[in-house]
Amino acid sequence: MYIHYTMDQLCLPMDLEEDIPPHHLVRVVNEAVNRLDDRIFSSAYPGGGRDSYHPKMLTKVIIYAYMQRIYSSREITKAVRENIMFMWIAGRQRPDFRTINRFRSERMKSVLENVFTAVLQFLVESGYVKLDHYFVDGTKIEANANRYTFVWGKVVVKQQAKLQEKVQALFATIAETERQDEQEHVGRDLPELGEAAQITSEKLAEAVAQLEAKLQEKPKDKPLKKAVRTLHKDLLPRLQKYEIQREILGDRNSFSKTDPDATFMRMKEDHMRNGQLKPGYNVQIGTENQLIIGYSLHQRPTDTRCLKPHLEKVKAALGKLPGTIIADAGYGGEENYAYLESEEIEALVKYGTFHKEKSKAWQKDISKIDNWEYNEEEDNWTCAAGRKLVFRNEKKETTESGFEIRKRHYRSVSCEGCPLKSACTKAKGNREISVSLKYLRYKQQVREKLRSEEGYALSVRRMVEPESVFGQVKNNRGFRRFLLRGLPKVSLEVGWLSLAHNLLKKAAIDQEHAKAAKG
Repeated sequence: MYIHYTMDQLCLPMDLEEDIPPHHLVRVVNEAVNRLDDRIFSSAYPGGGRDSYHPKMLTKVIIYAYMQRIYSSREITKAVRENIMFMWIAGRQRPDFRTINRFRSERMKSVLENVFTAVLQFLVESGYVKLDHYFVDGTKIEANANRYTFVWGKVVVKQQAKLQEKVQALFATIAETERQDEQEHVGRDLPELGEAAQITSEKLAEAVAQLEAKLQEKPKDKPLKKAVRTLHKDLLPRLQKYEIQREILGDRNSFSKTDPDATFMRMKEDHMRNGQLKPGYNVQIGTENQLIIGYSLHQRPTDTRCLKPHLEKVKAALGKLPGTIIADAGYGGEENYAYLESEEIEALVKYGTFHKEKSKAWQKDISKIDNWEYNEEEDNWTCAAGRKLVFRNEKKETTESGFEIRKRHYRSVSCEGCPLKSACTKAKGNREISVSLKYLRYKQQVREKLRSEEGYALSVRRMVEPESVFGQVKNNRGFRRFLLRGLPKVSLEVGWLSLAHNLLKKAAIDQEHAKAAKG
C-alpha cells in the first residue's frame, strides 16, 4: 500500500553532487570561482594563527547566497547547515555567521575588486562582453541607518555662528568688567579672541585654561566663576561638536548620525509615499549586454559629478575605458563633456534640453538662443527680430570640483521699439545673455551623434541596459537597503551584488543559447 520508508537504512550514493542538476546556478558559481588564481586572496591572509577556511569556499557561498536573495550572515549560516546546494558548495564545512561577516566586510576589502575584475575578464574571454559600449546610470539605495537621525549642514553653520556670537559677547563682558575694576589683564589673548572673526575650539580651550588659572587667584569672583562654568560645560563642548560635524559633512549638505557616511537623498520608492528624504548612497554602474562592467559608490544625490570618479575607477581596474559612453541627461554637463573629450571617448550623453528642443513650442520660442544665429567671425548673436547682441566681457566660473567654465556676456545694441521684446525678455533694458561657447559646441556634437541612426539605436538600448539591472537587483532580488554601514563596507556589498548579478546573467544567457541550439 505504501512505498517503503525507513530512516535507519544507509542510502547510496552519499555524494551530494548526484542530487544537483547539471546546469544549476550553484555549478555556475563553482566553475567561475574555481577559475580564479589562489594568489588573488594572498593579501587578505598574512598567515599565522590557526588555519582559516578557504577563501574560495567562502566566496562561493556568499555569491550563491546573494543569488538566492539571502543577505544576512545568520541566514547564510543557516543555509550552509540545511540547504543541500550550500552544503555541496561549502564542501560540508560549516562556517559560523561571524566568520562569514568578517570575510565579506573585512577580509575582502582589498581583494573583492580584483575578484570582480578577474571574473569580468573571464566573461570577456568567453565573448559575453566586448567592452565597446558602456551604458552608465545610477540609483539610490537606502543606508542601514535611522531615517530621523539627520544632521543638516546649513543648520550646523547657523548654530556655529550663533555660538561664536555668544562667546564673543561673553569675553567682551569679561574684558569690560576687568577694565572697570582696574585690575590686571585676564590674559593677553582674550581681547583678541573676543574680536576674532572665527573662533576655534583649540583657541577657546586655551582661553578657558587662562580663565581657570585666574579663578584660582580670585576664587570669590562669582561672575568669572559663572563664565568659566558656562564655557567649560556648554560653549566649548558645543563648539567641538559643531567642528566634528562640519568635518564629517565635508562638501555634503547632510549626514546620518547612525551612519555618518550616508547622505540624505530623495528616493523614488519611499515608505510613506511622499518623497521623504532618507539616508542612502548613490550607486553608479556601467553595463554591456546587461552585465555589470564597473561599479562605484558615491555620497552625492545627483549623478552629474559622479561620472568622472566612476570612470576613473573603471579605468584603474580595466586599464582602459570603453570606446563609447552612453548616458542620460543627468550626466550632460560641460565638465563631463570636457573630460570625455580629453580621454578621447565618444560621448553619447544627453543634455538637459535635448528632448525639449524637438517640440514645436521650443522651436517657435524666440527667447531661446538655440533659435538665434551666431556669427563666429564677428563674435555676435542675431536675435529673432534681426538685432545684434555684441560681446561685452568674459567671466570665469569655477565649479566645486575645480573645473573652470568661461562664460561670454553679450548685450543687445538696442531693444527700443522692438515689437518682439515682450516675447523675448521681461527685462526693462536691452536683452542680455551669458553663454559658454564651449558648452554649445559640445551640445552640437552630441546632438548630431544622437540624431544619427547608430546614436538613436544606442540611446534606445540604454533604456533596457542599466535600468534592467537595477530592476533585477532592487525588485526581483529584493535588495533595497544595505546591511552594512560605512562607505568601505557598503562598497563591498555593491561588489558582491555585482558578482552575483553577472553570474546569474551568464547562466541565463547560456540557457537561452542552449534552447536556441535545440530549436
